[in-house]
Amino acid sequence: MRLGLTMLRGGLVAALLAILPAASLTAVTFVASPANAQSASSIVVEGNRRVEADTIRSYFKPGPGGRLDSGSINDALRALYETGLFQDVRINPQGGRLVVTVVENPVISRVIFEGNKKVKDEQLSTEVQSKPRGSLSRPMVQSDAQRIAEIYRRQGRYDVSVVPQIIEQPNNRVDLIFEISEGAKTAVKSIEFVGNKAVSSYRLRDVIKTRESNILSFLGSGDIYDPDRVEADRDLIRRYYLKNGYADVQVVAALTEYDPARKGFLVTFKIEEGQQYRVGSIDVQSSIRGLDPNSLRPFLRLGVGSVYNGEAIEKSVEEMTVEAARRGYAFASVRPRGERNFQDATVSIVLSVDEGPRIYVERINVRGNTRTKDYVIRREFDIAEGDAYNRALVDRAERRLKNLDYFKTVKILTEPGSSPDRVIIVVDLEEKSTGDFSVSGGYSTSDGFLGEVSIAERNLLGTGLYAKAAVQYGQRVRGYSLSIVEPFLLGYRVAGGIDIFQRQQLPSSYISYETKTTGFSGRLGFALREDLTMQLRYSLYRQEVSVDPLLRNCNNNLANTSLAFNPTPAFAAANGIDLSGSNGLGCYADGEASLPIKIELAGGPVWTSAVGYTLAYNTLDNNKDPTNGLLVELRQDIAGLGGDVKYLRSAIDARFYYPVFSDVVGVLRGQAGHVTGLGGGGLRMLDHFQMGPNLVRGFAPVGIGPRDITLGTAQDALGGTMYWGASAELQMPFWFLPKEAGLKGAIYADVGSLWDYKGPTDFVSTGESVNVAQNGMTIRASVGAGIIWQSPFGPLRFDYAIPVAKGPNDRTQVFRFGGGTTF
Repeated sequence: MRLGLTMLRGGLVAALLAILPAASLTAVTFVASPANAQSASSIVVEGNRRVEADTIRSYFKPGPGGRLDSGSINDALRALYETGLFQDVRINPQGGRLVVTVVENPVISRVIFEGNKKVKDEQLSTEVQSKPRGSLSRPMVQSDAQRIAEIYRRQGRYDVSVVPQIIEQPNNRVDLIFEISEGAKTAVKSIEFVGNKAVSSYRLRDVIKTRESNILSFLGSGDIYDPDRVEADRDLIRRYYLKNGYADVQVVAALTEYDPARKGFLVTFKIEEGQQYRVGSIDVQSSIRGLDPNSLRPFLRLGVGSVYNGEAIEKSVEEMTVEAARRGYAFASVRPRGERNFQDATVSIVLSVDEGPRIYVERINVRGNTRTKDYVIRREFDIAEGDAYNRALVDRAERRLKNLDYFKTVKILTEPGSSPDRVIIVVDLEEKSTGDFSVSGGYSTSDGFLGEVSIAERNLLGTGLYAKAAVQYGQRVRGYSLSIVEPFLLGYRVAGGIDIFQRQQLPSSYISYETKTTGFSGRLGFALREDLTMQLRYSLYRQEVSVDPLLRNCNNNLANTSLAFNPTPAFAAANGIDLSGSNGLGCYADGEASLPIKIELAGGPVWTSAVGYTLAYNTLDNNKDPTNGLLVELRQDIAGLGGDVKYLRSAIDARFYYPVFSDVVGVLRGQAGHVTGLGGGGLRMLDHFQMGPNLVRGFAPVGIGPRDITLGTAQDALGGTMYWGASAELQMPFWFLPKEAGLKGAIYADVGSLWDYKGPTDFVSTGESVNVAQNGMTIRASVGAGIIWQSPFGPLRFDYAIPVAKGPNDRTQVFRFGGGTTF
């Protein structure tokens, strides 16, 4: 009896016909008689050119007794097709033999990519499995086409089309061509929030990373649809609600829909907020003998009556875990639990400190870091191989790795170790570009037009070093800076940095002289705790004061012409200077520079050697665009470790941000400073504080404080040794504009004072003295409004302020605009 069987697999045929419509698959038939099954030794192979006959025979596995039954022949047929080496296989019994007739797949001569502009050939070649000198496999070609399309989708190009073409060549060879139509990037056209009542959609758009497409989107990539980013946004929304007291929040879904009409994605987040809770009670309990729970209470980040904060609880758990480990309880585990009181909208929190399972870290495996060195990643862990495993410390390491901004994604998983008490930590990473090259520009009313070219690398050579070189050239300010920072100096969590800089301040309508400062500084920065940091620094710089060298004589033929200067017309008009002198150059009425400037010039260049520190307390929710939290900075510098200058300078600046209601944010700011000479020496004029709109808006740069009025009119600002200032501001969005515009308005009131000039007032060589005006604590105040723009070019701000209290010799400037990159 002859049994005929046609081996046509529908899925395979459909795939092949989809790739090559002109290709056909020949039916494969074999006939076998159960009563007269063939043996492996009787197999005859025909049609093979490159594949050895014995290789083909090896796929036929005889059953019991060395005979090939129909099942064995079916398995061999399937295996031969799965090799991808054959286009057609026929198995037929002839007499006492089994004849296997094969048609080999063509050999690929070349793999060619056409139409790709955004992705290089080299990257595509590494992704596809079809290779030159390999056999052509239709299913593999189809898989390669899908893989190429996925590469483009990861870049936000969902309109990509990849069509493979096969060009036959002599000697059973082919050229494989992938014709690629890249399409445009697929943007997010709208972002909607459903179910949010307590938090506005405007505010939630600040929380997430995905952005709506707008006319400035070409400057960034946040509007390009990325499913991974959308999923991460769900977690950001959830964490934001938990941080603000909504313990029952659920981000039910993040729905995405492609709109062909708008050629973009519509993203909708569905949220169930629940109610806001406050902390009803908080307790720390310990089941570990010898570990007093009350000794851990200082590490709590929230108190009774405060709004429930999930992030603060996480940090409390981390710090308590670290403290317990320091005391010798390596396996201590801190677990928070809460009991909600729905009636009172409170949560009773209990932090239980228990002895955790005795599990050790067997290995830490790092995967995906093709550029970043292993040690850069491992040093972010507070645990090492062989230490006790602690989940809280692993979570802290994951957060630190994300904050490095070296990686697109960071995931830390655990796998079973070689024994039940061992665990393997697996760190999966996806790196991203960490280099920046920028050409930026800006304008400010104090410095005029300015431009900057900079190149920076956050992860130099994969070692974690930060390096930046910048050159600035402006209308009134010029200079350069070179910086390098090692975040883990000598293996400790201490950031060490060195800066080399030069800054040249040219004469303007605000100052009549030029200063040139060249030097370097070194600094060490470290965290005392999560919200408290300290920076130590040392600076050595040379400062030189000069006036315009073109001036050779003035109205009275001044003998020492180096003390004269050539003011700008604006400065001359503002200061009552006669510009009708010889050579068309201007002089003061008596032909000389202002007396404090003459004293600085006579002393020549001055070296300053100073040490100092900055203590910063930061609880801001966002350092770039804060809406809640406190930032306090205390700075002190002592000059006199060598050099020509000796002083102690202290300054404090505190800013408090609070959401008043809805999207309106209140900002309170207070600042003060004091400088005094050391060792019995006096202060130079340039060592004094110089204030203007940085203290009270509505005044010109160096527009307030003591001034030289020796000639009867206000001349150069001399500065003061003490200042204070306070301001209150309300910032609110323009609700009629799209969030992506980045615009919001502000109204404010400022008040402050600068006083007590203690610099030189007598010039011994000439017997002259300077007449100082406004040396008492005169109050200045102003009210105004402004526009804040978080632009793609950096933050820009426009202010219009009206002084309501000022001194008789102050300089006002009601409009102020600042922006661009500065250093």
